[in-house]
Amino acid sequence: MNSVTVVVLLLLAATADAFAPTTPSLGRAGGVADPRPGGSAAVASRPPATVVVPSALPPWASPAAADLEAILFDCDGVLADTERDGHRPAFNEAFALSDLDCAWDEDRYGKLLEVGGGKERMTAHWDEVGWPDAIPVLGRAEKVMNLHLTKTEIFMKMIEEGAIPLRPGVLRLVDEAIGAGVRLAVCSTSNEMAVRGLVKTLMGEDRAAKFQIFAGDMVKKKKPAPDVYLMAVDEMGLDKDRCVIIEDSHIGVGAAVAAGISCLVTKSSYTADEDFTGAKVIVEELGDDAATGVTLRTLTSLLPVDPSSGTREVSWSGARYGDRQGHPTPSRWHE
Repeated sequence: MNSVTVVVLLLLAATADAFAPTTPSLGRAGGVADPRPGGSAAVASRPPATVVVPSALPPWASPAAADLEAILFDCDGVLADTERDGHRPAFNEAFALSDLDCAWDEDRYGKLLEVGGGKERMTAHWDEVGWPDAIPVLGRAEKVMNLHLTKTEIFMKMIEEGAIPLRPGVLRLVDEAIGAGVRLAVCSTSNEMAVRGLVKTLMGEDRAAKFQIFAGDMVKKKKPAPDVYLMAVDEMGLDKDRCVIIEDSHIGVGAAVAAGISCLVTKSSYTADEDFTGAKVIVEELGDDAATGVTLRTLTSLLPVDPSSGTREVSWSGARYGDRQGHPTPSRWHE
């Protein structure tokens, strides 16, 4: 082979390399695949930018949930819309059985929901309007506790009778999580027995066995304190950056933000007009249709970024701008 031939071959090789198609590195270190119909095979990395969250989540919201470790559900208002048509009438029936001249209408109970916990709710109400003569100072805490136990029994009977169904999309998302090996927990201010009963009765024993329950008086400080979520993270050995909390209320979002865990809000009958500052995404419901509802892919898109790369393996994200910089400050976006 003479020198001219060698030069020609080298030039041809260089030209081929220059025009050969390249495949960007996918994931945190490079571009991300665009899962939308007709989307490009890969999208190059770009500097972080403020993200405007759409009112409806697209079906291609993010890739498979490889990084999502656990979903931490609130109970009342998230799993089932229990407050107005479950807990409230159960409280009123318990009051009547104890011959107490007290009945909470929908507006009053809605106001009392600003207080986390049923025993705390009764105490706050009577501290404001005056305690009944039938509940003297001595033994007051015991009487409140007994009222709450009666109320819980009434509420559980309502659940067993099928009076309160699960909210749309709950079973679908739970089944998707179980299939993907994503861990599940319920973190609630409600009585532990009531939460366990609701999960077992409405989801079935097989699904219930996949849940860990953190509820009632397991922690001293209830929401908006983060204690119940921090207990779940600690006892389950979770990484907070790989968890998403699903809440429905302002005080629940406050607990999630204080815990430093990403939060999605699914509005409920009492909370539709509340301020959800700190939540990354707000939806009307989880949705029975996976094509338009919240999925594991949606939840994965809310996880904090890898601060070393400044990007996540997503094509859409409801993440706040601070998270895209690896900064833990809460969002200022809400509906």
